[in-house]
Amino acid sequence: MHNRTISPVFVGRAEPGAALREALRRADEGVAQTVLVGGEAGVGKTRLVEEFLTTAAASGALTAVGACVEVGAEGLPFAPVSAVLRVLHRELGEELAEAAAGFGGELARLLPELGPPSGPEHAARDEEARGRLFELTARLLERLAVRRTLVLVVEDLHWSDRSTRELLGYVFRVVQSCRLLVVTTYRSDDVHRRHPLRPFLAELDRLRTVRRIELPRLTRDEVGAQLTGILGRPPEEARLDQVFDRSDGNAFFVEELAGVTEDGHGGALSDSVRDLLLLRVEALPEAAQRVVRVAAEGGSRVEFGLLGAVVGLCDEELIEALRAAVEASVLRAGEDDTYRFRHALTREAVDDDLLPGERSRLSRRYAEALEARPELVSRDQRATRLASYWYRAHQPVKALPAVLEAAAEARCRHAYAEQYQLLERAAELWEDVSAEVRGRLRVGSGIESYPVCDCADELLGFLDLLAGMTLAARYAGEQERGVSVAKRALRLLEGMGHPLRAAWFWAQLSRLLRQLGRGDGWPELGRARELIEGFPPSPVHALVLTEAAGWCSVFDSGPGALATAEQAVELASAVGDEDALLNARVSLGSMLIDRGEGERGLTEMRDVAARVVPDERVGVFTRSHVNLQSLLEGMGRSEESLRVADEALVLAHRYGLADTRSWIMGNRADALFSLGRWAEAEEACEEALRSAQSPVAKGLVALRRARLAVARGRWEEAERHCDLQRGYQSRGRAAQTAHPAAEYLLVIASARGRVLDARALFAGVVRDDQAPGTGSYTWPLVYEAARAEAEAVGAPAADPGRSEAVALIRRYAATLPRHYPVWAGYALLVEAELRRVEGRATAGEWAAVVAAFEEPPRPYERARAGLRWAEALLAEGERERAAGALGEALRLAAGLDAAPLLQEAERLAARGRLAPEGGRPGAAGPEAPGLTPREREVLELVAAGWSNRRIAEELFISPKTASVHVSNILAKLEVTSRGEAAALAHRLRLVGGGAGRSREAAV
Repeated sequence: MHNRTISPVFVGRAEPGAALREALRRADEGVAQTVLVGGEAGVGKTRLVEEFLTTAAASGALTAVGACVEVGAEGLPFAPVSAVLRVLHRELGEELAEAAAGFGGELARLLPELGPPSGPEHAARDEEARGRLFELTARLLERLAVRRTLVLVVEDLHWSDRSTRELLGYVFRVVQSCRLLVVTTYRSDDVHRRHPLRPFLAELDRLRTVRRIELPRLTRDEVGAQLTGILGRPPEEARLDQVFDRSDGNAFFVEELAGVTEDGHGGALSDSVRDLLLLRVEALPEAAQRVVRVAAEGGSRVEFGLLGAVVGLCDEELIEALRAAVEASVLRAGEDDTYRFRHALTREAVDDDLLPGERSRLSRRYAEALEARPELVSRDQRATRLASYWYRAHQPVKALPAVLEAAAEARCRHAYAEQYQLLERAAELWEDVSAEVRGRLRVGSGIESYPVCDCADELLGFLDLLAGMTLAARYAGEQERGVSVAKRALRLLEGMGHPLRAAWFWAQLSRLLRQLGRGDGWPELGRARELIEGFPPSPVHALVLTEAAGWCSVFDSGPGALATAEQAVELASAVGDEDALLNARVSLGSMLIDRGEGERGLTEMRDVAARVVPDERVGVFTRSHVNLQSLLEGMGRSEESLRVADEALVLAHRYGLADTRSWIMGNRADALFSLGRWAEAEEACEEALRSAQSPVAKGLVALRRARLAVARGRWEEAERHCDLQRGYQSRGRAAQTAHPAAEYLLVIASARGRVLDARALFAGVVRDDQAPGTGSYTWPLVYEAARAEAEAVGAPAADPGRSEAVALIRRYAATLPRHYPVWAGYALLVEAELRRVEGRATAGEWAAVVAAFEEPPRPYERARAGLRWAEALLAEGERERAAGALGEALRLAAGLDAAPLLQEAERLAARGRLAPEGGRPGAAGPEAPGLTPREREVLELVAAGWSNRRIAEELFISPKTASVHVSNILAKLEVTSRGEAAALAHRLRLVGGGAGRSREAAV
């Protein structure tokens, strides 16, 4: 007779249930939601989700469930996503196929029902292909969630593979405006400090649309209600106390303990949790127990056919045994003809109860059954599960080729972290297999530019394996492991006489070290170039030279670099590598522009961009349009840059390249900032952050947000973004990141009065750079260094070393190019600021700077130069012209929301008693009884420790007038010295803003 041990009554969970219903309501309104349900094993996560799914389906939502599949010690790549898509395909059919139109070949990697995966021709490079898969998956869900609400459940996230976590994280970030709710469950007691899920959860906690729910254990009253549902009557107090004490409120343990009868017929209460979990299994018929033991070794889910093949029972006997296990609530039947344990704790207990030899024997039988009848398992799981079964069967001769096939399948699905793990396992198995077997294996395929052995040489075959591991580590973001593997390969290659293979590994090592921030990678590239000298052109030559050209375009685009790029173009053309050829031409065009040959460089870049689109060369597009857009902006042609961005965004959407979209939006933000459209620039930064996947892309977004915060005077916010950027990227020699990062930190230091820190930052840039900086990234840094010195004039701490600092800035500026109008404008701006430091700047010089930034239009630079022009005009007695110049600066600053610039302009208006058209004189600050506004300004400067002569220069008055003001202040404040006046002013908070604070801050 079957005893019911599952309560028909859903007990407690009012708050979590309400949270899920609220998330469903918001998703119905078109705001995508994510709920993470955590709790210890057995606490009731699955029951909560099942009850909620019933509610969601009743409200009209389409629901789909997928679970992370544990196969041995590792998860199955993208298993829950594939399962969810399979349910949606079954329910929606043609509607899903229509939603996937245009990119079904890519999505077939996750849902084979869509047809064969798209081929490699003109495909994106592996780094971009992964992002493309993520973007297209998100787009498919968005399209499906327009007509109806989708509720997707991903169970057992603690077993998830890294690829699944990264894909889900991307979906959670970018899918926002549609009727989608994703619910995930995980065992929080499994998420220890070093568990890979822990940082993933921490990252999700920062997202606005993600909510985390932690299920507590049941209270004593709730346990009583659960027992009442199971027993059909309220339990006796003694039994309730016993069950509550032993279960400690764990819902699953309550159910197990409920099956133990008071007279002992259900078995005595065990002191061992494992024994308690096995009680239900041991009560099954012998055949059912056998099936349960076999199922425990098969994985978290096992197909009916595979189970039957391993158990060896006929269908009728197997069905009878399964029925007994299902009725006893040991196993559960799935809609896809699979069986799984009702609770993972029971499976773990059964598996632990198996003998070691029994486990390996069962794994071998699983492998043999799957090898004989592959159709027993879905195509997307077949290779990985077969590899796992043979590995756990301790059969290396069978396991090694199976593992290699599973690794190739993982790469096809862009699951690079899992590919690396499988290749690492293959390397582990390599020595356990005979030389004859190893010689028959063909390890390498599709390894970009690598000279794969394709021969019976077992050592070269192992090097092929290491080459695959190196690329998989790089694509997976595991640069440390990639470095280790590449160095291992290079040690093996010593003295072997295979220079092309060695050159390939040196080129990979160069890139990996750059990504880790351990130098710039040039010595490694240099070694690779030495190794290929004297050999006929090959794909390795094209790779090494193209890498070198790309390096030069970022780090040093001098005369030698141009020759490198031209050689790369020639070699790539000779070996017929079209993608390498186009990439080399992108680098060549970039160098030509940096050298001042703008039109020739743009012609090269535009020709590449034009060839990319009709040929669908996605791997080249990720550089061609992005670099063209960036270079146009750097030349001051911001409007053209925006037009390229518009075209590039359409293509990035078509190709599904999320990370590339982030680069495009970031470059778009640069152009918008230059044109003074800062609100739009901020929106572009937000879009770039949502699309960013790689650390580099995220770091660039942080850098751009730091620039906006600095320009608006939000120093703490700017510091936070600078810290984020340092976390994502190293501050190496590349001017495009190192110089802006140093610039913003320098401005913050200067604004906070740390002029010596500002000097040290600039000196560090000069010291660390082995080559002159570039115009677009370096001139703004040099300007801010010069401006910091000008603002620090009069500060005692800044006097020592000023002349040396000015000389250093001037020498460094002399090395920078002035090829384009905006660069030439910055050269004038820097020199004018340095002359301001020396007290020699004239109104005419500042007028020339203002004119330089009128075309191409640069409103921020024009406003800053206009303020200095007004100041110089005022000093020269040209009050009317000064008011006009200041009015224009105020208008521009207000339109930009450039708070520091606006405040400085208002202070100048106040000091000079100007009423500029469209502006207003600055407020003098807090009122002080008896002090006039002018005396209030003088008091601020006195509090800063300034002499009467310097006060006079600042306020455009005579030293005698300044002395009179100081005497009046001392009398009105009833103090006898300037020091007492300063102390009283600070104590009463009469100072702290305005010019006095600004100049004191320069100390």
